[in-house]
Amino acid sequence: MVAAYFRSRTPGDIAFSVVLAALCVLILTAVIYPVYFVVIASVSDPTLVATGQVWAFPRGVNLFGYEQIFKDERIWNGYLNTLLYSGVGTALNLCVTLPAAFALSRREFRPRKAIMLFFAVTMFFQGGLIPTYMLYRDVGLLDNWLVFVLPAAVNVYNLIIARAFFESSVPEELYEAAAIDGISYFGYFLKIAVPLSKAIISVIGLYYLVQHWNDFFTGLVFIRDYDKQPLQIVLRDILLSNQAFAGGAGSAGGAGNYAQQYADQIKYGVIIVSTLPVIVLYPFLQRYFEKGVMIGAVKG
Repeated sequence: MVAAYFRSRTPGDIAFSVVLAALCVLILTAVIYPVYFVVIASVSDPTLVATGQVWAFPRGVNLFGYEQIFKDERIWNGYLNTLLYSGVGTALNLCVTLPAAFALSRREFRPRKAIMLFFAVTMFFQGGLIPTYMLYRDVGLLDNWLVFVLPAAVNVYNLIIARAFFESSVPEELYEAAAIDGISYFGYFLKIAVPLSKAIISVIGLYYLVQHWNDFFTGLVFIRDYDKQPLQIVLRDILLSNQAFAGGAGSAGGAGNYAQQYADQIKYGVIIVSTLPVIVLYPFLQRYFEKGVMIGAVKG
């Protein structure tokens, strides 16, 4: 079959395919290798990593970095907080974004253009940090876990994507057929539009989940109670404390070099701990994600 495939193609086509495949492999390697290096560096001897002897496979397996991270009891509290903020926040995001996008996609909803313009303005103009801080203080969101959830209930970019999906991928004839049977807009949305929207739900759901999971600035500025801090803040504090220790040990000569190397290993471990849950989740959503990201592409 392979021989028949090549016989049916011209030398120019074969050369183009080879160059394209090589280019794809090169790009894939450039994207994947940094992540792979962080993984193997986090479990390798930090001295070998620092001297450039680790580049393909782990050497001198050493789990000191992970031991330092997970022996800190704060990390488990940070994980629980981040899971809570990400789970509740993503659920709220979908419950607000999808109905809003569906309503704005209906042609019979006359104010939709004006409302969409109002939403779009917020993408370019914001109040700034100080007015935002004062607003959160006045409504009681300071040191309140809801500050991670309520202010980010809608992302306008995701709203636009969802609206485009409902306009282009859910046939109008479905509503006309359902309306003959007496279905309401609310019933049509829940029973027909949502089941047909698994692709867009997976895409924007993943976007929202990553947004909440990586949210560092909110905890840094608006939360003072350490028990409510997300995982990112906890990992930051662990990293800074080890960097400070390495800096203090630097005055001891050779001991400082070893301390810095172990601090670097902890840094690699922090990257893995903070990103692994989202990386593990992605394969389960990949099928819908690939379909959903094509929304807005040219259709033949």
